[in-house]
Amino acid sequence: MLESVGALTGSPWIYAVVALSVLLDVFLPVLPSGVLVITAATAAAAGSTTVAGAAGGPGDVPQVPSLLALTLSAATASVLGDLVAYRLAWRGGDRLDRAIARSRRLTTAQDRLGAALSRGGGILVVIARFAPAGRSVVSLGAGAAHRKAKEFLPWSALAGMAWAGYSVGLGYFGGQWLGTTWLGTAVSVLALFVAGALAAYLMRRPGAAAAAASAPVSASASTAP
Repeated sequence: MLESVGALTGSPWIYAVVALSVLLDVFLPVLPSGVLVITAATAAAAGSTTVAGAAGGPGDVPQVPSLLALTLSAATASVLGDLVAYRLAWRGGDRLDRAIARSRRLTTAQDRLGAALSRGGGILVVIARFAPAGRSVVSLGAGAAHRKAKEFLPWSALAGMAWAGYSVGLGYFGGQWLGTTWLGTAVSVLALFVAGALAAYLMRRPGAAAAAASAPVSASASTAP
């Protein structure tokens, strides 16, 4: 596994490649950004292998990415991509509104998202981050509906951190437990797809979306004097 991606994961460019992939997949959901994050994290599970000198020598250069830097790169790019899509949809005008109106999926998601955000239940944004194309639907829907940035962006940041942390964790621990091989990476990617399928299922359930939206309201009501 590491032989096929060693040149990339052993270079600081891995962070730029991961960030660019995550940034763009809000517009091109077919980009394998999650697979790339997992692959880089799996490489990190190999340990502190070096490309120069003996292990522990003064001339050694780490050959694997930093988990913290990888997580921050993916999370930051996720939020920036959401923000770009949100602002473009905000300024999209009548043409975008007509395009959304022709899509039942976008219209439904926009309605659910608006209700959730207005009630303080932006957990729907976090769930959507794991669903295939869910990030695109939510970011564009929030912008087209002219939701306030303070209602959407904090949840987008939480979603980005949750997704990045989950993806990096899958790659790293999968590599630790199953070895830094194709098997370890494949199992980790499968776990990411399972989470995506579960998130998509939850987004399709009106009852689940309503529960997520009303949960904070119910909690605040129970603590009111």
